[in-house]
Amino acid sequence: MLHHLLRQAALPVATDSAPTGVTGALRELAPSRRNFLKTVAATGALVVGARLPSPALAAGGAPAGIVGPADPRPHLFVIIAPDNTVTVLAKHLDKGQGIVTGLATIVAEELDADWAQMRGAFAPADSKLYGNHFFGIQGTGGSTAIANSWDELRMAGAAARAMLVATAAARWSVPVGEVRVAKGVVSHAASKRSATFGELAQDAAKLPIPQNVALKAAKDYTLIGKPGLHRLDHASKTDGSAVFAMDIRRPGQVTAVLARSPRFGGTVKSVDDKAARAVPGVIDVLTLPVGVAVIAKNTWTAIKGREALAITWDDSKAETRGTDQMLADYRKLAEQPGAVAANTGDVAKAFASATKVVDSEFVFPYLAHAPMEPLNATVALNPDGGCTIWAGSQFQGVEQMVVAHVLGCKPEQVKIETQWAGGSFGRRATTNADYIAEAAIIAKAYGKAPVHLVWTREDDIQGGRYRPLFLHKIKAAVDANGVISAWQQRIVGQSFMAGTPFEKMMVKNGVDVTSVEGASDMAYPVANLAVDLHSPASPVTTLWWRSVGHTHTAYAKEVMIDQLAKAAGKDPVAFRLAMLKDHPRLANVLKLAADKAGWGQPLAKGKGRGVAVHESFNTYVAHVAEVTVNDKGHVTVDRVVVAVDCGQVVNPDVVTAQMEGATGWGIGHALRGEITLTGGVVDQTNFDGFLPLRMSDMPKVEVHLVDSHERPTGVGEPGVPTSAPAVANAVFAVTGKPVQTLPFSRGGMV
Repeated sequence: MLHHLLRQAALPVATDSAPTGVTGALRELAPSRRNFLKTVAATGALVVGARLPSPALAAGGAPAGIVGPADPRPHLFVIIAPDNTVTVLAKHLDKGQGIVTGLATIVAEELDADWAQMRGAFAPADSKLYGNHFFGIQGTGGSTAIANSWDELRMAGAAARAMLVATAAARWSVPVGEVRVAKGVVSHAASKRSATFGELAQDAAKLPIPQNVALKAAKDYTLIGKPGLHRLDHASKTDGSAVFAMDIRRPGQVTAVLARSPRFGGTVKSVDDKAARAVPGVIDVLTLPVGVAVIAKNTWTAIKGREALAITWDDSKAETRGTDQMLADYRKLAEQPGAVAANTGDVAKAFASATKVVDSEFVFPYLAHAPMEPLNATVALNPDGGCTIWAGSQFQGVEQMVVAHVLGCKPEQVKIETQWAGGSFGRRATTNADYIAEAAIIAKAYGKAPVHLVWTREDDIQGGRYRPLFLHKIKAAVDANGVISAWQQRIVGQSFMAGTPFEKMMVKNGVDVTSVEGASDMAYPVANLAVDLHSPASPVTTLWWRSVGHTHTAYAKEVMIDQLAKAAGKDPVAFRLAMLKDHPRLANVLKLAADKAGWGQPLAKGKGRGVAVHESFNTYVAHVAEVTVNDKGHVTVDRVVVAVDCGQVVNPDVVTAQMEGATGWGIGHALRGEITLTGGVVDQTNFDGFLPLRMSDMPKVEVHLVDSHERPTGVGEPGVPTSAPAVANAVFAVTGKPVQTLPFSRGGMV
């Protein structure tokens, strides 16, 4: 990261090299991607496609099974340069998950390109042109990038191919049907003629876009689903040439840090900034609605200036409780019924006739996202009253609207140059564009130069947005046949949708669906099911966290299922399979993971296996974990086997990497991860207190992909929900004691 902090120049193309025909134009300081598009067009590049109509971002009018526009509109996505490189514009943020590579793979397949010629760049911010068809605005999240781009990018590649073929056929005076394309070369066997994409691009760009294209059958894929394709960002992220938001340096740029209240909901009462202004290099100090901004020549000076501030805070509306008190309040709420999320059958009657009843309480702590690259954004005001933003922008549509409101301009006057992001896990996708809005507010107030706002690690850990604190109370029963006859679940935790633009869509009858997903709609058939929810308010800021509600609902469900299997005297895998007869894809990943893990084979004393299976984001995942519990009760995770069904796999190496990463993410937070408050102030400040997964904690992970030709779904999030409960159930297999309070360190197990 230090290398990136010191870099002065920024190449905008999100690849290892730019098209040679436009290299010079790309070497200005962080140039506009719109200028990039104009430049490549001027060099004779093929830019194919058409504008998306603004009201039709949800596939309205498209044939059944098509997501997005029904006809090819690919000049939004495909650029073929004279040097024969093919650049795919990604409308989604790549924050390490490999999405630029995945999206380029889809285009390359239909284009019949050679993988060596493929490149990637981030598309401009424009929800009308680059909207996520599931969101209605441009944005990345919910593991939707591949799923919502699948059809439009296949058609984009096929349309570009058809235009190249038509150009070659006309140039050579041969029938279109005799022209072939393979590995980036267009050829005609009988005349022994051939041409590269780059040689045909200028003439091909003059042709009308075909309105109907034939797409490949899965059996003909040569790139999609095939291992061994290198990631487009692998070299640039190895040699340090990849440009992150933290690398941006604009002429005259200043750096800002914000002093925010140490308590959530606190506001500035008074400020003495004399000492801060005296720090060499400090340029200005501004008291703003978002806090006190210190503007300086560089980040270190800004931080030192902030440390010199003397601020009196108004905590009259702040959160002043500690987490212990908050949990006590949650338990009181859990004594009363909440808003109904699911209610089928007669739970009370079923409990009255149950053979065995299990009562459990589950506690899940606040969790920070803590991406490796701290939050940051650069904002430069433009003469037209708008601005240009350089950031790892995840919700461009939201950010344009929010910043437009801040500046008093139109959203289209807010230009966003999306950069590589060093992680997110949900943190960069906020409903109010928090850190980018802060940067815009400071830039507007300062008004003299581009402003680079930097959050420190401490800012993020102590004042960020967290996966909410949750309490689950579950009472469940099995009947004489060992079948689950009743399930009653009460969930208590903050809603991060309440009070946001998403509330109307996501909160129904007092139920935030993100709080109960995976619980109110669980796959296991329970005739008598009751799930309700309390959503207590608090000034503590919360947000979706990788795999959202499934992070806690899947854990509570799967750990509870193992307890019920034991009560019924049944094997945990067999117990689940008996209930998944109507869910073949879930059953299939469960069988695959169990088989590859050697389920049922004997283990040495102190070792155990645990299993968990869950569907989230339309992807099916099962984990089997093997652990060792020593004589002091300390847990070591030795091995994890993962099976995943995400439909058609686009790039198996990327999917495997995501499953490995998600497994480590889930296990690492379950072992030691927690954010706690004392008197309303967060106790943890950095990675010494909020402990990430250590290399010594990381088990051997084996990933097995289901061969499927169903529509592709997502893999960024679904690997998380089952990783931790599989480990907990392995511990349960050894000790007979369920792990119901996270993290494991709370019970002295690590």
